[in-house]
Amino acid sequence: MPRIIGIDIPDNKRLEVSLTYIYGIGRKLSNDIIGKLGLDPNMKAQGLNEDDISRINAVLQSEYAVEGDLRRQVQNNIKRLISIHSYRGMRHRLGLPVRGQRTSTNARTRKGKRKTVANKKK
Repeated sequence: MPRIIGIDIPDNKRLEVSLTYIYGIGRKLSNDIIGKLGLDPNMKAQGLNEDDISRINAVLQSEYAVEGDLRRQVQNNIKRLISIHSYRGMRHRLGLPVRGQRTSTNARTRKGKRKTVANKKK
């Protein structure tokens, strides 16, 4: 298994798919990176040599926010929303859906134990 920026990517999958195992890289970004480096997107990840891996590492670290940096950035954004007492921050703090989903029925399974929603009248 090749290690790219500390993540073991699966070696039996195509390169464009196995790069998506890195947090913050989707299919489009994966294809952009492969095109920029001139690699074959259909080759298996086990076909990468050390030079290719180091080039991928260099591009990811210099141009994109991925893995630890991206996770830290998302957590800081959520903390900022909570600290300024915005509506979205309050929803994060209460563990309720943030983006306008209904809470009457469907929000329970994803968020765990039942939480009461204020001003619910029958």
